[in-house]
Amino acid sequence: LYKYELGDKVSDHDAIILAELVAMHPEAAEKIGSGIRSFSVRTADFNTRCFWVNRTDGSTEKFSFRACY
Repeated sequence: LYKYELGDKVSDHDAIILAELVAMHPEAAEKIGSGIRSFSVRTADFNTRCFWVNRTDGSTEKFSFRACY
């Protein structure tokens, strides 16, 4: 999460890992939505860093990797 600057797209290599993680999220279907195009790092609630799913339909959704277990 902290190896990227805010607004950066996550590398293809790291995206493979994130896709596996988000699939384990308790709200995976809602987070993935129409499908995953890519991931990025942006701010979320309380100005904290967060991974975002960039979906194939152009929408985005934040997710916490800590919820993915």
